[in-house]
Amino acid sequence: MRVSLTHAKAKRRDPELELPLTIAEIESVRRRLGDRIYETPTWQWQGPVKDQLVGRDTEVFVKFEMLQVTGSFKPRGALNVMLQLSEQQRARGVAAISAGNHAIAVCYAAQVTNTHAKVVMPGSAPQLRIKRCEELGAEIVLVDNIQVGFERVKEIEREEHRVQVHPFEGPHTTAGIATLGLEFYRQTGGMDLVVIPIGGGGLASGMSTAIKLCNPQCEIYGVEPTGANTMFLSFRSGRPESIDEVRTIASSLGAPYAMPFSFGICRQNLADVVLVSDDDMCGAMAMMFHHMKLAVEPAAAASLAALLGPLKSKARHKRIGIIACGANIDRETFDKYIERGETRLTV
Repeated sequence: MRVSLTHAKAKRRDPELELPLTIAEIESVRRRLGDRIYETPTWQWQGPVKDQLVGRDTEVFVKFEMLQVTGSFKPRGALNVMLQLSEQQRARGVAAISAGNHAIAVCYAAQVTNTHAKVVMPGSAPQLRIKRCEELGAEIVLVDNIQVGFERVKEIEREEHRVQVHPFEGPHTTAGIATLGLEFYRQTGGMDLVVIPIGGGGLASGMSTAIKLCNPQCEIYGVEPTGANTMFLSFRSGRPESIDEVRTIASSLGAPYAMPFSFGICRQNLADVVLVSDDDMCGAMAMMFHHMKLAVEPAAAASLAALLGPLKSKARHKRIGIIACGANIDRETFDKYIERGETRLTV
C-alpha cells in the first residue's frame, strides 16, 4: 500500500513531493533525522482505574512523545523540513508562527542545522515557551494573537526572503511526523483504534499515514477543542475551514484555519473528528497526573479526554492508542488546570 503525498498547492513541480509514501520511505526519513530526534517510549495503562473507566478487556497504550527533544512531537516535522534547505536558504534563515511548541522545535532545528530562526508568537504564549526560544538563539516577534501572527510571518517571509517552516502544512512535515506513527504502531504490536489531537492537522496527517500503511483497518479519530474546531468544521463542510478566534486553553491545538494538504490527508485517513471541552482536557490532565504520574499540557490530554468521552463506546474491547504529545507548561499554569480538572475526577 502507498499513500499519496502530492501537494495540491505546490507552485512548482517538485518530484520528491509527488512520491507516494511507503514504510521504506518513512524509515529513510527516520534515518535522516538520526539521533537529533529521540525514540520515545510507549507505556501500557493497566490497573483498576483503567478497568473501571474503559473496561478490563480494553487495552490502552500511551505514546510518551512529551519526552521528545524540546518537549513535544514538533521537531520531527520541523527538522525534516529544514534538512531539505539549500545552503543559500539556510544563510537567509527561517521563519515560523507558533504559540510555542512549533516555535521551540524550529529554533532547535535551526540550531542543529546551522541556520537562524525568527519566530512569531502571540503575546499570550506561555513565558516558559518564549524563554526557551530565546535560549535557543532565536529572534522573537510578539503579536496580539495567533491570527495576526499568521499574517506577520508571511510578511517576514516576503521581506526577508526567509523560508517559512509551516506549523502543520506540507509533505515534508507529514513525512517527518509519520516516523512517530510508525514508531508507535511497532512498539504496541498493533492497534485497533488510535486517537490523535488536532491543531492544524500535521500530527494527525503524519501519524495516520504511517498507521494506515501498517494496518489499513485501524480506526483513527482526531480530537479538537471546542474552541478551536477548524478540522471538525472542515470535515463537515468538505473543505478547509477557518474560525474567527481561538478560544481554548490548549494553545498547541489553536490553529485558526485548516489547509488543503493536511486536511486532505486527514480526510482520507480519519474516521471522524470529535470535540472535547477545556474542562474535559483539565479532567484528563488530572487523570494522567494522579493515575499515570504524568505532568502534561492540555493538548497532550486531549486524546484521553476523547477516549473517556465521545469515543468511549467505540473503544470497548479494543487495543487503543493515545498520544501524550507535549509537556511544555509552567508549574503555576499546570497547578491551576489540575485543580480545575480534579473536580471532574470520578475515580
